[in-house]
This record gives sequence, structure tokens and C-alpha cells, in this order.
Amino acid sequence: MKADRKWSAPPSELLVPFDGSFRVADAPTRPPGPVDKADLKKRQREHTRTIYDLQRKLYADDRFAALFVFQALDAGGKDGTIRNVFTGVNPAGFQVSSFKAPSDEELDHDFLWRIARRLPERGRIGVFNRSHYEEVLVVRVHPEFLERQRLPRYELDAIWAERYESIRTFEKHLADNGTIIVKFFLNVSLAQQKHRFLRRIDKPSKNWKFNSGDVRERKRWPEYMRAFEDALNETSRPWAPWYAIPADSKPYMRLQVARIVRETLESLGVDFPEIDDEARAALAKCRAELETQ
Repeated sequence: MKADRKWSAPPSELLVPFDGSFRVADAPTRPPGPVDKADLKKRQREHTRTIYDLQRKLYADDRFAALFVFQALDAGGKDGTIRNVFTGVNPAGFQVSSFKAPSDEELDHDFLWRIARRLPERGRIGVFNRSHYEEVLVVRVHPEFLERQRLPRYELDAIWAERYESIRTFEKHLADNGTIIVKFFLNVSLAQQKHRFLRRIDKPSKNWKFNSGDVRERKRWPEYMRAFEDALNETSRPWAPWYAIPADSKPYMRLQVARIVRETLESLGVDFPEIDDEARAALAKCRAELETQ
């Protein structure tokens, strides 16, 4: 049976609908009420401990791969969320891939080539810190980047629809073959992004994270929001859903992500494989032999 028929996205008010009705202007960037940071962190750690156990079972079961995609504007909290949610998982069954500007080699292939090379194997959890969605987000806001891609032909008005179709087909193929895909849009507000940028300037230990180009990009905020809205509407599907996570409160954001990751892994029904009678008899024989040594 195909993986997408077995699996359904964990229910949440943060799930981006599959009918194209998502509106980024209506998506919250803040928690729905007052937050107790200590309580949020405690609850997130509980989810994280369970994720550790579920990852071990996923690895032993070896039928599914799990891919979690993180997209956000600068200072959206991707790095810290990935670090906090997946703290303690076994590196043998876990991999993080970050995608920056494509290299010359990557530009000599289609835009999904470098993504396919980093997909997690069965039994492993993969995390994409940025992803193939850069091609319909940053590149859409900066279509001049297409010139470096040396495409044989393209029409600017049509290329985004073509890329959405390519992404949907690619993700459906992965889902049909056992890769569970969950995507997170960390939805930070313009005001909170400004606050975090100022902290990067004022705090010496964060200076290295600041890029002056990020300030220029803030002027194009409406274009980025339109690009996110279109991308999420075009590619949130039952086999590869998007969740729009309020990102102004880091503890709240991390709790929501951890909950969805946990529920995703739990929904797979993975467990340590049971051995048959023949294998059990072989174990008993080995035990008897070891005890005599």
C-alpha cells in the first residue's frame, strides 16, 4: 500500500489547508494568549524525549524515511528550532542539510537535483534547513537569479506554475515510496524580525550571524509574503503538508514543531521488529553457548 494512503498529517489549527485558501495575512505570528516560557520549554522537552525513542524505532523498522522541511525569512528561528527539537537524537539515524546559493555544479542540473542527493534513507530522519522552496521564494522575489541557471528557455509568467507542478510531483513520488514529508513555515512578524536583527548587532556573540543584506531584503517584505502564500497554497497536500507556525515566541514555536514531529512519527506505527520462532530458537541456542564459555 502506498505511504500516502497509510499516513495523514497530524491535525492542527496550524495546518495549511489543501484547497488553496491559506492567507498569510490571517496566519498568526504570535501565540493565541499569554505564555509561560518555563512551562512551554518543559512540554517541548517531553516531546523531544519521545522523539528520541521514536527515532530508534524508525531506524529499526527501516520502512519509512521522515523528512522535515524548514522555511522562514531571516531570523525566523530555523537553526534554534532544529537544534532544540532534535536534541539528543542518535546521529546515526539523523541528518541535517542546509541549502544556500547553488554551486556551479548544482546550477548545471535541474533545481531538484541537489535536493534529491540529500534525501534521508529509510529508517532515518532528515531535516532540510531551507530547501527546494528557495526556487519559488527567493528566486521569485529575485527573478534575475534565473540567469545564472542557464535554462534553455523559460517564460517568467509561467515558470512558477511549472516549478510548483514539479515540486508536487516530486514530493508525491517520494511519499508513494515511503518518505513522510512535513513542512514548516516559521511565520515571524516584521517587527519581531527587526528586534532579532538589532540583538544580532548589539550582542557581540551574535555579530557573526548578521548580514547587512538582510536589512535590504526587509524592504521587499510584501513580495516575500506573496511568494510564501502562493507556494504554500500550491504545495500543501495530504502527502506533503505545510504547517504555518507562529514564530514570534521561540518557546511556543518550538513546542508546536516538536508536537507535530512527535505526532508524525507516532502515526507511522513503527516499533522494534519482532523475530519469528526460528530466530528466537537461534537466540536461545546462542545464549546457552555463551553461558558455557
